[in-house]
Amino acid sequence: MPRDDDRAKFVKLASARVSKALKDIQLIGNLANRSNYDYTDDDVTKIFKALNEEISACKKRFELSNKKGGAAKFTLE
Repeated sequence: MPRDDDRAKFVKLASARVSKALKDIQLIGNLANRSNYDYTDDDVTKIFKALNEEISACKKRFELSNKKGGAAKFTLE
């Protein structure tokens, strides 16, 4: 059973890390200003591909973590 201090630690770290990630994503969005930056559609595709792949990998880690708790059940019937 999870301890209260483990929950508090998770909430504190998750809040800080997600807030930082959101701020960094906003900063990436600032790169869309064509009057300050020159980029191609391929550049944009690469950026969002990298971000989406990392989000998918992170999500998968949480999903796998949730599945580890229960033993797999098998039956031939």
